Amino acid sequence: MMTSSPSACIELKPGTHFAKVVLMPGDPLRAKYIADHYLENPVLVNDVRNMLAYTGTYEGKEISVMGSGMGVPSLCLYLHELYTFFGVEAAIRVGSAGGLGDDVHVRDVVLAMGASTNDNFNSAVDLPGQLAPVCDFGMLQSAVKAADELGVRADVGSVYTSDFFYYPDPEINKKAKATGHLALEMETAGLYMQSILDHKKALSILTISDHIFTGEALSAEERQDSFHEMMEIALKTAAATV
Repeated sequence: MMTSSPSACIELKPGTHFAKVVLMPGDPLRAKYIADHYLENPVLVNDVRNMLAYTGTYEGKEISVMGSGMGVPSLCLYLHELYTFFGVEAAIRVGSAGGLGDDVHVRDVVLAMGASTNDNFNSAVDLPGQLAPVCDFGMLQSAVKAADELGVRADVGSVYTSDFFYYPDPEINKKAKATGHLALEMETAGLYMQSILDHKKALSILTISDHIFTGEALSAEERQDSFHEMMEIALKTAAATV
């Protein structure tokens, strides 16, 4: 196994390694929080460019967590290197999203079955038409089971991944909702497309932190409680994937 990547964006600390499954929040400080609060005996494995990564255990299963940065390009850079140079076989995005669907509410967990996007990733794929990125079905099954066991409401469906946080067309959210997307976020399509190309497994698990149309939004305390529910689902899914 290589210990560094050609771009030097990831460099393992001496004597450390990545687990086969990696959880990927956008914020590297959130990765540290996850390691400190959910993993047993976490060890820092990478801090290049302050993109913190840790490896520890959960219910006896080895799991890593690493920040992805914001947006498809950043996530795909780290994800491809994890898959190609560090022996990672599966990745789980854990993050927040804005609700779009009428039946989606704040605090809901969304399990992204597929993702549409305005990202230009498809231009690099030598496939007539458009690549339709979807999750790994086995991981989705595990997440649904975990949510049921924990008594957490989980909505399964498509999300819309945007390259824009501030989109210039004010009608984009209405269009995304009208085409059946449950939520809006910035990374899932890249996660699935990169995993398809690298022949690996992936799932995106999202917490609805606010609703685009109803104006509902979580308080700081509610965000923390909802994050905990999402993390329990993600960790149980990761443990079932190892």
